[in-house]
Amino acid sequence: MFRAILVFISVGVTSAWGNGSQPNLLLFLADDMTYTDVGCYGNPDVQTPNLDLLAKEGLKFNRCYNSAPTCSPLRQSLYTGLYPVRNGAHPNHSRVYEGVKSLPHYLEPLGYRVAIVGKRHEAPSEAFPFEFLGGSHGDGGKTPDGDDLPLEAAKEFIDRDKGQPWCLVVASNQPHTPWNRGDASKYPPGQLTVPPYLVDTVETREALSAYYAEITYMDGQVGAVIDILEDAGQSGGTAFLWLSEQGSQLPYGKWTCYDMGIHAAALMRWPGVIEADSETEALVSYVDVLPTFMAMAGGEPEVEDFDGRSFLPVIKGLSKTHHKVVFAVHTTRGIYNGSEAYGIRAATDGDWLYISNLHPEMTFKNSVTFRGREYHSWKKVDSDFARERFNLYQHRPPEELFYLPEDPWCCDNRIDKVEGINLPSKMDMWMKQQGDLGDATERDAENRQPDYKPWSKKGQY
Repeated sequence: MFRAILVFISVGVTSAWGNGSQPNLLLFLADDMTYTDVGCYGNPDVQTPNLDLLAKEGLKFNRCYNSAPTCSPLRQSLYTGLYPVRNGAHPNHSRVYEGVKSLPHYLEPLGYRVAIVGKRHEAPSEAFPFEFLGGSHGDGGKTPDGDDLPLEAAKEFIDRDKGQPWCLVVASNQPHTPWNRGDASKYPPGQLTVPPYLVDTVETREALSAYYAEITYMDGQVGAVIDILEDAGQSGGTAFLWLSEQGSQLPYGKWTCYDMGIHAAALMRWPGVIEADSETEALVSYVDVLPTFMAMAGGEPEVEDFDGRSFLPVIKGLSKTHHKVVFAVHTTRGIYNGSEAYGIRAATDGDWLYISNLHPEMTFKNSVTFRGREYHSWKKVDSDFARERFNLYQHRPPEELFYLPEDPWCCDNRIDKVEGINLPSKMDMWMKQQGDLGDATERDAENRQPDYKPWSKKGQY
């Protein structure tokens, strides 16, 4: 905190209180959405007019990766700028170590009001001292429309004091299952294009229909936030970053480190700074968002405080590259219907994706294998592809390697076909730096979950 106060003084009190040098910062986070399922990312079916508009008016990141393919570790990593094992929150429904700081700790000394509306999935509360504007963790389509994401509270926060910069996280519950928001009639199952990594069955198509309807519903929430900014006259002074979170609950997405699980869609609009209708191949990670926001606010992120680093030069068009390699982690230990232990680590340079399965002798289990209608429908299909996709989901080799430019769906494991890839050694060094002991870290995962889960109660996080 002392260092942050010094940074605040160094940038000057005048610049920290709204003379135009500091942008407002808006982070919109979707929930369980595969990066390809946006119109501007090439999906031929899904309707996302507001996200497509953001892409037209801003920057599309083609190589953005999250740090974990499950909600709680991902969000706590995003808000702290630290990978999950290092911050202590590597299993789902987890908590960070005592003393770990997050977005409010770094931006408030720079003069910002910092708030969140919608879904919460962090612990303990003192590590994430956002001003909470209301909402709920999940809605299941059972709450009145909008109760889980009360955007009227977001509007009040934005309008409250136009002389002070603000940072607002808008955390939607969509398109997380049960996929009962939106109008599925707009997506007739028989007319949809089934992505190549999924097996084409009636159940798969019905799932895609319901899932796409929730994406369009979430896209409407994005449009509502854009309207709030316009009505407040603050659109021009606000940097708007939208992230897709992790992959969907279709097989090979969420709970996996395949590209559909950890690759993220990311769009950013910052009028007057970001060139409209632009895109970048720079390799960035969710751990970069906090130091980037801090740099945009006029602060000076300290290298030792974060695993990520600011990609502000990429945003400004001053650099076409960022990281050489980024990483992700997953454990099934402690998730609903999960395996006793099934640790996964991933490293990618944007072209090659290397995956280490720490427990290949175990059967991979999660909610998809427990009650996923579309997944279990695959075993009824008499084809080599269907049998392979069904079996591989639960029984995997120790190592996997995919060449993403030719195989973005991760269907061709080249681990025995390619030599000279340095990603395994990069991963070993990274795990040591993170204090990741592999199996021992997995066995300790449930000890990182709090006895009381504050986000489980409606209206709290």
